[in-house]
Amino acid sequence: MKSYEVIRRPLLTEKGVAKKESELTLVFEVNPRANKSQIRAAVEEIFKVKVAEVRTANLEGKLRRRGRFSGYRPDWKKAYVRLKPGQKAPEFAEI
Repeated sequence: MKSYEVIRRPLLTEKGVAKKESELTLVFEVNPRANKSQIRAAVEEIFKVKVAEVRTANLEGKLRRRGRFSGYRPDWKKAYVRLKPGQKAPEFAEI
């Protein structure tokens, strides 16, 4: 899997931006088949930073309804990537 296939997009939520500023932790939506070492390598290659720790969470898709029709959104995987001290976080989350 290539780096841009592993990382799908950064999650720009209030919680994610707060974690970035206070704990130097980046939050991404990643490929569900990617493991922690692949995520670490992809972040280091794309953003040119050193990674201290990677934590992942598998999330189930929510039930969504349109009138009498219902279905589920797809399951997805979230990664919390903590950078080593002294590293500068990328500026994609500037609001």
